[in-house]
Amino acid sequence: MPPETALPETAPGRSHHDMGGVTQFLCAPIDKEHHELTRFDRQVDALRQVLAIHGLFSTDEMRRGIESLPAEVYDASSYYQRWLFSMVKVMLEKGVVTEDELRSALA
Repeated sequence: MPPETALPETAPGRSHHDMGGVTQFLCAPIDKEHHELTRFDRQVDALRQVLAIHGLFSTDEMRRGIESLPAEVYDASSYYQRWLFSMVKVMLEKGVVTEDELRSALA
C-alpha cells in the first residue's frame, strides 16, 4: 500500500502488530537471508502441529492470540515466542490446561 493511502499510525482501530505504512518501517530493508530454525523454534512448531491435529488449535486462533499480545510483549518476542504465547493463551482460554497445571509443569 503506498504511504499516501496507508492508515495513519495513530488511526483508531489500528493494532500494534499492523506495521504496514508505519513511517519507521517504510525504508527498512527486508532481511531475505535464510535463517536456521533453533531447537526452540522446531519444538514450538511441533507443538502447534500436534494441537492442530487434535483439533485444539487453528490458524485463526493463532493469529488472534498473536495480535492480542501487548505491544511491549510483541516487540520483545521472537516469531516463535509469539506463537508460543498465543498457544498458551488459547489453551488456557479453552480449559485444555489450567494456569496451576502450567505453573506446576514449568516449576
